[in-house]
Amino acid sequence: MPPGSRPLAGAAAPPLAAYGADVLILSLDRAADTLAAIASALAQRGVSRHVFVLDQGSAPETLAALAAAVADRPDATLVAAERNLGVAGGRNRAARLGHGRVIVGLDNDATFADEDTLSGIVAALDADQGLAAIGLRILVDATGADDLTSWGYPRALLPRAAGRFDAVTFVGAGHAIRRAAWEQTGGYDEALFFCWEEYDLCLRAIHSGWRVRYHGELAVRHRIATERRVEWGGARWFCFVRNRLYIARKWDVGWPALSPRIAGYLLRGLRNGLLPQTLGAVRAAAAMARGLHPARLSPAAKNYLRAHDAAHRGSLFARLRREVFATLPGRF
Repeated sequence: MPPGSRPLAGAAAPPLAAYGADVLILSLDRAADTLAAIASALAQRGVSRHVFVLDQGSAPETLAALAAAVADRPDATLVAAERNLGVAGGRNRAARLGHGRVIVGLDNDATFADEDTLSGIVAALDADQGLAAIGLRILVDATGADDLTSWGYPRALLPRAAGRFDAVTFVGAGHAIRRAAWEQTGGYDEALFFCWEEYDLCLRAIHSGWRVRYHGELAVRHRIATERRVEWGGARWFCFVRNRLYIARKWDVGWPALSPRIAGYLLRGLRNGLLPQTLGAVRAAAAMARGLHPARLSPAAKNYLRAHDAAHRGSLFARLRREVFATLPGRF
């Protein structure tokens, strides 16, 4: 186990022999939802796997319930981190616990759509050795409709939600990464903590010659929390803006070239009552970028981004209306 990862219940370690997938579940309270996610992962059939639950600060009663769920299981391990590592850091920590050839991320408020989803994920990656990662279809648990709050692709591709298409990122609620690609890219950038960490990892994979693909026939069911998960409060908007600008600087996009994006963020922040957070995020991105040694995306990677993202974004007017002047979810 990596330093700072303390097994609390279940198997002390995954099997020594090779196996198909590690299923990673990050937990921070929400006991009932997390227990459902664990049960869903443990019910998967047709593929060898180990389930890792990494807790990042739940209340003692939640930890006790999670420990009971994996007690005496040879195929699951509950681990407690020393602090909240964030999404990026938590996924890295959990991924290092195993050695399955596929790393599957399942949000703790999601479940696999059926008992064969995991075997389908592993089969999809095994069938296409050029794929670094696949994104799953995210459905609203209560209705089975597409979860529009978790649609991380160009809106023009929404009619293809049940199908497949090449993409430049995946949605964290349900996804899978080839371990070889995760290792080659160095995993998630833990400085991001939360927001855009999937896109950042995918950019590095695409730059290295990998592809990313959305598989709509493979799905998870997402319970939309009544708490503020999908609301764009100041902290989430701050991370959204800061991290996106920082990622651009990592790829040697200069501040003058970023000026239109910054202006768009400022306008949207003003529109949604989050101007101070937006200004703070721009300053924070500049601070994070100090001392960077930027890389430049390869011509092949730039062509890939144009073909599988920019080409579906629509006209400048449509993007302004949708990405700058729209109200953020849950704000008003």
